[in-house]
Amino acid sequence: MKPKPLGLSDRASDVILVVLSLIIAFIVAYPLYYILIASVSDPYEVYAGKTFLLPSGFSFNGYKAVFADNNLFRGFFNSVKYTVIGTVFSVIMIYLTAYPLSIKNLPGRKLISIFFIITMYFGGGLIPTYLIVKNTGLINNIWALFLPGGVAVGNMIIVRNYFENSIPKELIEAAKIDGCSQWRTFGQIVVPLSKPIMAVMVVYSMVAYWNDWFTALIYLPGQEKAPLPLVLRNILIKSSVSATQASTISGGYAELNKLTEMIKFSSIIVAALPMLIIYPFVQKYFEKGMMAGAVKG
Repeated sequence: MKPKPLGLSDRASDVILVVLSLIIAFIVAYPLYYILIASVSDPYEVYAGKTFLLPSGFSFNGYKAVFADNNLFRGFFNSVKYTVIGTVFSVIMIYLTAYPLSIKNLPGRKLISIFFIITMYFGGGLIPTYLIVKNTGLINNIWALFLPGGVAVGNMIIVRNYFENSIPKELIEAAKIDGCSQWRTFGQIVVPLSKPIMAVMVVYSMVAYWNDWFTALIYLPGQEKAPLPLVLRNILIKSSVSATQASTISGGYAELNKLTEMIKFSSIIVAALPMLIIYPFVQKYFEKGMMAGAVKG
């Protein structure tokens, strides 16, 4: 049986939906594109509104200033190391927390869940946290980046919902009948069936650890262990206008101010590019896992 041809109203609806999708895609993508072209444009041309679709006053001076810093590549490798360690640690902690809380007959399940939820809204603040990290000997130790926030409670709730609603209960019961322990059930049934939500947690954790500079600023003094975002921040601070700096640069205050603005745009691109490259490879899992973990039933 041949499919019924689309009527005029159906075709008009399709055209409208396509046009709306293109407009929304442009609105979402243009800010990043604007930062990209602004990073290779004259800042004064940018602020004058002359940069819209193409660079104006083309220049790579911002990128040259960023890549001229000796700490940049060390910061990049530090960020890669912290992101990999932090992502693996965070996903493991989320899974080890979410799976027990997805078991309906777990003793004290509601009380434990309430305890975790309270931590989402109430915390001791920076000073008590710093004192705890200091007293446990984690200052200038990379584990200070991971241990204090090892369990992202919001992500844990998403994974718990996924376990409750997307893992067939019949498989869990069959494993129990066959004599499987909770650990074996978790490792051989739950984990393999939860790859979509795992991909979501990996993306969330990667982005969080890659962009985190404040934790390193507080707990990792010095440049040797600084991640890339912190290195870029330091580069920007060093390029900020001061009377002393302006007197040593050809063009003085105006030229240094222009360089500082170019470094701002270039730093955003340098910091965001690795995540933009990785994201397409996990995109196919992202929507499926996110919907399955957030929507019940």
